[in-house]
Amino acid sequence: MNILLKLKENSVSVLPVMAIVLLLGLTVVPIEKIFLIRFLISGLFLILGLTVFLLGVDLGIQPMGERTGAELTKKRNITLLLLAAFAIGFIVTSAEPDIQVFSKQVNGIYPFVNKTVFTFTIAAGVGLFIMLGLLRTVLNLSIKWVLFISYTIVFVIVMLAPKEFLGVAFDSGGATTGPMTVPFIMALGLGVSSVRSDEDNSFGLTGITSIGPVLAVLLYAIICNQKGMNNLNDVLIVEQAGELAVENSISLKNIFAPFGKSFIVSIKETLISIAPLFGLFIFFDLTLLKMTLVQIVRIVIGFIYSFIGLSIFLTGVNGGFMQAGQSLGIKMGYLAQTQGGWWVVLLIVTGLLFGAIIVCAEPAVWCLSEQVEQVSGGTIKRKLLLIFLSCGTAVAIALAIWRSVSNFDLKYILIPGYVIAMVLMIFCPPLFSGIAFDSGGVASGPLTSTFVLSFTLGAASCNGSNDSFGVIALVAMMPLIAIQIMGIIFKIKTKAVKNAI
Repeated sequence: MNILLKLKENSVSVLPVMAIVLLLGLTVVPIEKIFLIRFLISGLFLILGLTVFLLGVDLGIQPMGERTGAELTKKRNITLLLLAAFAIGFIVTSAEPDIQVFSKQVNGIYPFVNKTVFTFTIAAGVGLFIMLGLLRTVLNLSIKWVLFISYTIVFVIVMLAPKEFLGVAFDSGGATTGPMTVPFIMALGLGVSSVRSDEDNSFGLTGITSIGPVLAVLLYAIICNQKGMNNLNDVLIVEQAGELAVENSISLKNIFAPFGKSFIVSIKETLISIAPLFGLFIFFDLTLLKMTLVQIVRIVIGFIYSFIGLSIFLTGVNGGFMQAGQSLGIKMGYLAQTQGGWWVVLLIVTGLLFGAIIVCAEPAVWCLSEQVEQVSGGTIKRKLLLIFLSCGTAVAIALAIWRSVSNFDLKYILIPGYVIAMVLMIFCPPLFSGIAFDSGGVASGPLTSTFVLSFTLGAASCNGSNDSFGVIALVAMMPLIAIQIMGIIFKIKTKAVKNAI
């Protein structure tokens, strides 16, 4: 196992983020020493956890997804394939910890939203669009037309839905793509396409799946009782700021206390997240896959690695990484609001740097980049993909930070952004369009949804903003543009090489 290589790659991804926070926290934006110590410990947890998790994905989750997709396709029973796809999407999404947290956040802002119904609405949207994505692959439908028609329907519904739910709806598309579900969904799509030996259809399933929750939440907002939206009181982030007022004395007890609590919660969340996938593995092995004992043991070991790795990763995220981001955001946001000038520029540039770096530390991003390089036979280099993805995410976070201090309407960015993405599909190779829309889903993972979101909310709290939704939506949108630009450049260079021969 290439554990040392993965450890090196993950260190290169996380350490720059730590360096930026330490540089700012020790100089222009002083942060309490206890937060910085916890932040350093959290960074080590992130690197170790991500390394172990990715080994588990390679051993267990990815092979299981590919085998399941391939075997379901070989049955040549479309009904069976679609029903299995819906069940997988609904069960896994319902158990995803990110969705549980997201539903609770929405209920906290909009009390009329029923948390359970909202969760099942999102899960149903995921299930239906996994069905659509696999049906597209089996019937060899154009991914460009499927995406274009789907997003056209979404933006028609946007015109009818309450504007307050625009950020919620698009954030839900990013929140569904958790670290456990994305590798399995991508592998499922690869398994189905491998039977058809169609490289262009190898990617795009995650991107199509992300549309389902957006559409489902918009429809939910139209159908449900909207009286609660008319007289919403401003919800300041007082509780979040209050959490930072902890005892500042540096002692082993104060330093490690948050990690103990976070570890217990992380184990519970990881178990809830991984149990449905493991249950599906047992069911599919008994009824469909019928693997050898060696194969079963290998996949079980992979699940164990994934469980341990994700637990360690989330412990680091919640134990100190997120709090440092929030503290930094509050302090920089306050300075930007009160003093303006170069503090606003520094705040936006910091968001730009975080976006460029932190996306490379997302577990699902590494899974996607490895699969892209593998499927393309090395033609599409992982490093090049990560560079373009980093650029797109950097712009997204910078826009989110700008919005947090200026409070402009989210639709002024989202609608033009998706229009540009649709236009680029005309010129971009189908394979890259699939990769681009998959990238939009995987970029908004647990690290972005915690550290970056906390940093942005901290900055927004200083101007009394209660619009905590839209950050994930922007992070999910920009890679659609960046990766398709990469695809167009790749197409031009490939054509030039052929003409030169």
